[in-house]
Amino acid sequence: MLQNRCLALASLVFAVSFGAHAARAQANNAPTLSELDPRGVAQPLAYSAPVAANLPDDPSSAFDQATPSQSAQSQSAQPQSAQPQSAPSQSGQPQSTDTPAAEPAQNPASGAPVSSEEQLKQQEHQRVLGVMAAFNTTRNHDALPLTPSQKFQLFFKSQTDPWPFALSAVIAGINQAENSPDEYGQGMQGYAKRFGATYTDSFIGNFFGNAVLTSLLHEDPRYFQKGTGSYTSRFFWAATATVWCKRDNGTWGPNYANVAGNLIGAAIANVYYPQSERTVHDTIYRGLSVTAQGIIGAEVIEFWPDIVRHYMKNRTAKAARKAAQQDAQAIGAQPTPASPHPSP
Repeated sequence: MLQNRCLALASLVFAVSFGAHAARAQANNAPTLSELDPRGVAQPLAYSAPVAANLPDDPSSAFDQATPSQSAQSQSAQPQSAQPQSAPSQSGQPQSTDTPAAEPAQNPASGAPVSSEEQLKQQEHQRVLGVMAAFNTTRNHDALPLTPSQKFQLFFKSQTDPWPFALSAVIAGINQAENSPDEYGQGMQGYAKRFGATYTDSFIGNFFGNAVLTSLLHEDPRYFQKGTGSYTSRFFWAATATVWCKRDNGTWGPNYANVAGNLIGAAIANVYYPQSERTVHDTIYRGLSVTAQGIIGAEVIEFWPDIVRHYMKNRTAKAARKAAQQDAQAIGAQPTPASPHPSP
């Protein structure tokens, strides 16, 4: 039992150390979940670039690194001769000499990327706390549908990220401490079996639920963050995301791919799980448990911007109080001016 607790503690220490390292590594290039909708539609947090840079593990997006004033200065600094010239076409309209590949297509009103490839690249850098991968998340409810190849690309990006490995290590440590399943035994061999089984469960379930079935059933594997409305409505929105999804044609309906994918993954897991875990009851329980666990992740992603906003509010108030105290101390430290007429 002492050995089990030590292994569980070592797993937790590893996860915490990994989280701290990943948070520092992502401090300069990970966009926030509160900036997932670059079009600015009903965002709970309206950051300017200087403020967003101060968020904890939450720097501004790579698509919005330059402020409007910086862009105007850079444009004014360019000589006029460097500007591309346009020649009138036969229809009388000016014809640009720029190539389409020189700049990604953007919404002229908001500057948001309009191609699904650009949207996908932006989503593949999203994290919570700089650690938890949130690549399958978007705040843009009008996001373009993903192609089957893009769905597979998103799946492999998510499963090869360090986050699922770290999470599997923690879960394996907990199962080791509980000796579940007991057929795996103890020691490093038992821990390795539990770690391998946990990660394989995640890989197979997401492979079918987020890539194969979503392509066949034309469902979108992403979680569309609500971000607005009452806390109750947002809570139920996130809770139903595992069983209700957006389709490639823009409509909404049951999330068959996610539920069926988790059940298929649980059924395939009987190949490497012990004999005692291969019953029909255990198989269905594992599949539905993974579906229910997805609710927790959706709730964290949904309310993460509120946590950041609360943090920034407290940080700003604390900085204001500190500045006021310093000003008061500076005024109190100034010498009192001497009177020009001495008293008799």
